[in-house]
Amino acid sequence: MKNISRLALLALVASLAACSVLESDKIDYKSAGKAPTLEVPPDLSQLSRDNRYAIPGGAVTANSYQAGIANAPGIPTAVANIGDVRMERSGTQRWIVVNRTPDQLWDPVKDFWQENGFLLTTDQRNLGIMETDWAENRAKLPQDIIRGTLGKLVDSVYSTGELDRFRTRLERSTTGTGTEIFISHRGMQEVYNNSRQDQTVWQPRPSDPELETEFLRRLMVKLGVSQEQSKILAATTATPKTATISKVGNQPVVQISEGFDRAWRRVGLALDRTGFTVEDRDRSAGLYYVRYVPPNPDKKEPGFFGKLFGGSSKTEAPAKFRISVKGQGEATTVSVLNEAGAPETSANAERIVKVIADDLR
Repeated sequence: MKNISRLALLALVASLAACSVLESDKIDYKSAGKAPTLEVPPDLSQLSRDNRYAIPGGAVTANSYQAGIANAPGIPTAVANIGDVRMERSGTQRWIVVNRTPDQLWDPVKDFWQENGFLLTTDQRNLGIMETDWAENRAKLPQDIIRGTLGKLVDSVYSTGELDRFRTRLERSTTGTGTEIFISHRGMQEVYNNSRQDQTVWQPRPSDPELETEFLRRLMVKLGVSQEQSKILAATTATPKTATISKVGNQPVVQISEGFDRAWRRVGLALDRTGFTVEDRDRSAGLYYVRYVPPNPDKKEPGFFGKLFGGSSKTEAPAKFRISVKGQGEATTVSVLNEAGAPETSANAERIVKVIADDLR
């Protein structure tokens, strides 16, 4: 009855506000939480600190950095930069590179999410990962006369039926003189779960590259780039699709027509987008150690693997894998290993390879 009443009231309000205009191009998030709560995923609290995020060498000036870029060999992805910040793009994926250390960037990035209406549920400085809670983009709600007049009195009956969460990952750049920042989006939507349409459930919806780009652009502004300059950087041209599925021996793999450095970044972002948690990574060995965490366990939806592998909504132990990234010249092969490091021979390997390849395209 609660769902019926809420949805019926929402439908009534929507009908009264039919003449209003949805400002879908605006962003105004409101966290569902009331106070900052940090959740450390299982096993992550046991990982030892290391110096993978330490940047060797001293400070680098913007002028010397620009000179270095000018003398660097060509990069196969679209690149645009202003000052000590630049944006790179490959396919639908974008990230920014900042000529500052992770320690210099961590607190500003953390403040950035809080300023944009989010609370952090994961704050792992030693791993370079932070993640927001689930929040609703209130800018998608109708700004009609009823809501404007009654305000908070009826605010609780308004809902977009969508929630968003963002994961930010900071990694040392391959040049050793800066930090790469990746933002990945995961979304949920509320849908009816029976023909009578009297009950709803939350289920995953596709990641939104445009939302990722918009928050990267806003983060650049936070880091000192002007609004106009950030729009120029965010408008870089797309590059051709580079990922295909094939087999090496009897094992399914993803073939990427890019060198290891680019492929390593793109695979990491694809894992963030598609519901994996990166517990650890070893760039020198080309390995991501991953497990799956349901998108929203509080709402008890089956989640990514539940749908991918046909499981039920019952709680199960997280599945763990190693994602191997091996480069040879301007080509890279991505394969799936089991928790022990042996090639994954079950049907899970084919499914995981398809998920990664679909996101890379």
